[in-house]
Amino acid sequence: MIVDTLRVFVTVAEQSHFSKAGELLNLSQPGVSLHIRNLENELGAKLLHRSPKQVRLTEAGTILYKHAKQILAHFEEANQEIQMLQDEVTGSIHIGASFTIGEYILPSKLAEFANQYPQVKLQVTIGNTEEIIGGVKSNELDIGFIEGEAHENDLTVKPYMKDEMIIVSPANHPLSKMVFVEQSMLQNQVWVLRELGSGTRAFSDHFIQEEELSVKRSYVFNSSQGVKEAVASGLGIAMLSRWIVRKELASGEIYELPIRHHHLERQFYIIRHKENPSSMATNVFIQKLLISRKEK
Repeated sequence: MIVDTLRVFVTVAEQSHFSKAGELLNLSQPGVSLHIRNLENELGAKLLHRSPKQVRLTEAGTILYKHAKQILAHFEEANQEIQMLQDEVTGSIHIGASFTIGEYILPSKLAEFANQYPQVKLQVTIGNTEEIIGGVKSNELDIGFIEGEAHENDLTVKPYMKDEMIIVSPANHPLSKMVFVEQSMLQNQVWVLRELGSGTRAFSDHFIQEEELSVKRSYVFNSSQGVKEAVASGLGIAMLSRWIVRKELASGEIYELPIRHHHLERQFYIIRHKENPSSMATNVFIQKLLISRKEK
């Protein structure tokens, strides 16, 4: 089908690499090459400059890329309208989510959606905020859920839900039994932090800088689960989403340090690529998420 061949061509053009395009499309490199060769034979023009490290569009390839994007967009719109006539949602969604959302919020939402629309294939990639933004920008992800803001011009950014951030400590920490903690009591503490690029790290860094806190020492983990376990083990204090530590707070493994006159809150966002039309499955998924959010 010519649409499949055009999709292969567009992916190769955007990835600048046959192998990377093949990985995204679940095609072998020879399979990708065959699609491109057939397309070049059909048009009677060379579409790509090939080199071992990279492929580039020729002048003819640049023209075809522009029109191929439009053709694929129109095909997707037609497909959505036909599916709506049949009152059936099918297809696939590759979702990217930062750790807090992907590990603690999305699973139950995905279960509800999968139960209602069993013919939709769902794939989830979890990473930090920067990684999810990159995946949506490169078209590896259909939709992204992030904990920090995104200011890229080629993305649409939509608020999803609020998230409460709290400071937590080990059970045996000197501050753990305080009813309220003054900001001055957080001076010269040992902090357990997420890695740079994480929305949680950006939020905690902003808080530390805004309150002009001196950090005695810090330890860095590349997952919120690692941060949580480090706090429970007595390594230091941390700032995490309440979603992450609900069970540990209830069991007394870790303690919340309520900061007087502070309610720490951040925004979760949904991001999509502006130039890529969303599938019907993706649109229905987002609609269901936003409706369930309003009902709470």
